[in-house]
Amino acid sequence: MKPHSTFKMTIKKHMLVAVMFFMGVAVGEAQSIDDVLKKYNTQSVPYISVQELKMNYQDYIILDTRKLEEFEVSHLPNAIWAGESLKDWKGLAKTANKNKPIVVYCTVGVRSENYGEKLQEAGFSDVKNLYGSIFAWKDAGYEVVDQQGKPTEDVHTYSKAWAKYLKTGNKVTGKN
Repeated sequence: MKPHSTFKMTIKKHMLVAVMFFMGVAVGEAQSIDDVLKKYNTQSVPYISVQELKMNYQDYIILDTRKLEEFEVSHLPNAIWAGESLKDWKGLAKTANKNKPIVVYCTVGVRSENYGEKLQEAGFSDVKNLYGSIFAWKDAGYEVVDQQGKPTEDVHTYSKAWAKYLKTGNKVTGKN
C-alpha cells in the first residue's frame, strides 16, 4: 500500500472514530465488544488478551489512553495515565525504553489502537492493544483501582452508548 493511501485510510479511520465517540450513534449497531473491534479496528496494533496480560503483568508498561476523568474513576493497577494523545505523554515517551513491551488500553480498545499506532510511529517496537480494554479486564474478574490505588467496582463507561458493553461493576457514565 502506498504511504499516501495509508495516510488517507488513517485519516478516514480517525474521523470515523471521532464521529462515533462524539455522536454516540454508531456504537448502537454493534452487538458486542468483538463486533465493535471488528468494525472499527484494523489490528494495526496486535492484540493481547486480558488473560495473557494478567499472567505476565510485570513484564509490561501499561498505558491508559483514556481521558483523565475516566482514569481517575478507575484503571488497571499500576497503569500510567498516558493521556489521549502521544503529546500528553511526550516527556516520558522520550525517555522510555522503546524496546520494553507496552500495552495500551482504553474503554473497549478503539482509542487505544489509535494511540498504539502513534507509539509505533514514534519508534516503540513492542506495542500491544488490550483486547476489550478495561471492560474486558473488569468482566474477566480482574481488579481495577481508584486514584488512591484501592480496589473499586466503579468503571467509567465513557458514555451511555458504551455502557452496555460493560457486564460487571458499577457503571460511571461520562458527560457524553
